[in-house]
Amino acid sequence: MGTGFGLVQFLYGSAGTAPVIRRPLARNYSTPVGLGKTAWGDMKGGFSIKDSCRVATRQYLNLTALMGGIAILLTLWAWGQPLICTCGYVQFWVGSIWSSGNSQHIADWYTLSHLIHGLMIVPLGRLLAPRLSFNWLFAIAIATGVAWEIVEHTQWVLGQFRATNVNQGYLGDSVLNAVADYIFMLIGFFVASRLPTSWTIALIVLLEIIAAVFARDSFLLTTLMLIYRVEVIEAWQQQIKL
Repeated sequence: MGTGFGLVQFLYGSAGTAPVIRRPLARNYSTPVGLGKTAWGDMKGGFSIKDSCRVATRQYLNLTALMGGIAILLTLWAWGQPLICTCGYVQFWVGSIWSSGNSQHIADWYTLSHLIHGLMIVPLGRLLAPRLSFNWLFAIAIATGVAWEIVEHTQWVLGQFRATNVNQGYLGDSVLNAVADYIFMLIGFFVASRLPTSWTIALIVLLEIIAAVFARDSFLLTTLMLIYRVEVIEAWQQQIKL
């Protein structure tokens, strides 16, 4: 009884007043609707042509990112890199840059350098080319990530690494580690795309400090030592060798 009376009131108004029929608001189909929004508000609905192209491009880039990981896997495997550590087992974390398992398992101190690689792309893009869209930055992340993992395993670059004391005897990453490095780089990129630039820069500095303090190596130090060997830094790194 109460429910029926309430429905009558909703449709026709309160008792003693002229009937008022309540109709849903008509949707304006002539107005372009933005990505993920409609004339109704937060309900998902129509897309403009521009939004449809953006979504299609994002899907293509997602596929390209996946293919990039496969390209790293197949290239390094074809070049003779072991699929996993030659020790025969897989660890998630290796805590010493002097360990024989360094760069052979899933993550190690150099993982932070790959996170920084991904983190740097977004603030640099915002600074140097502020009109670049997320899709363009995503494409740059994929291209640089794949390129580095392959170029890193050329004989010339491996020789440059081995010329530093901390990397003497370095034969390259396992395929597992190289693909994991690429994934961590993409994680860094996606994190940076969600953060304000100031937070991203602060995170980069924090990761650099952590790596330098605990591992005696970092993105900046590795880059510097590849370009120009500094004996003081090498002696400092040797102090934690087990």
